[in-house]
Order: sequence, then structure tokens, then C-alpha cells
Amino acid sequence: MSEWLLLARPVLHLLLHVLVPGIFARLCWPQRWKMAWLVMMAGMLIDLDHLLADTLYDPLRCSLTAHPLHGPIPALVYLLLLWPRKTRVLACGLVIHLALDGSDCLMMLAV
Repeated sequence: MSEWLLLARPVLHLLLHVLVPGIFARLCWPQRWKMAWLVMMAGMLIDLDHLLADTLYDPLRCSLTAHPLHGPIPALVYLLLLWPRKTRVLACGLVIHLALDGSDCLMMLAV
């Protein structure tokens, strides 16, 4: 992996974790987008499972395979939480979070 991409990928990844939920909130809930964005940002709390990892941060580790709240069973739960209206905004944040983490894993494989 080129040194530049090795340095830029984590920064881009973190920026996307902030920008994508904001854009999604603005498009889906234009009247209350700020509150929707904050609730979706609460989905970042699933990254607390990084504290359980052997190393807190490894730029070459795919979080979808390394952390318990990023696995297939939690992903299914997050998808099911899209159904009830009361949990939909948070679930959108969680699903977006996993999708961005998945795209980061693919980016690691591509380079």
C-alpha cells in the first residue's frame, strides 16, 4: 500500500463517518436533519468494541471481522431495527457505519 494512501485512508474514513450520515439526514429528514444526524452519529458508539481488540487501532485490520459489534449477527439486528419507526434513524446510522467500514475493508484489499 502506498505511503500516501496508508496515511490518507484513515482520515478519509473518519470524514465519511461524519459526512455521509449528515448528507443522508439532510436528504431523508430535511425538517429535523440536525437531530437525525446526531442520533445517527450515536451509531459511532459501536466502535467502543475496538476497546476489546488486542490492539486498539490497526490501520490494516478490517473491523467487520475483528470486532463483535461489527459482525454479521449485529448487522442483521441493525437491519431489523430499520423496520420500527422509533429505531429507524439510529438503525440508519448503524447500517451506514457498517457500510463505510465495509468499504474501508474493500479499499484495503484493492490497494
